[in-house]
Amino acid sequence: KKVAKKKVAKKKVAKKAKKKVAKKKVVKKKAKKKAAKKKAPARKKAARKKR
Repeated sequence: KKVAKKKVAKKKVAKKAKKKVAKKKVVKKKAKKKAAKKKAPARKKAARKKR
């Protein structure tokens, strides 16, 4: 019975670890999008200046 509980605990830890990795990936994607949004207005301004 004790061994079974340990296995369940390990599964829970593994799930948490996977979620953390997934969150990190999402955060990176969001960071990239934010950076792109910040760059976009600068591009628009440059385009206006060229005109």
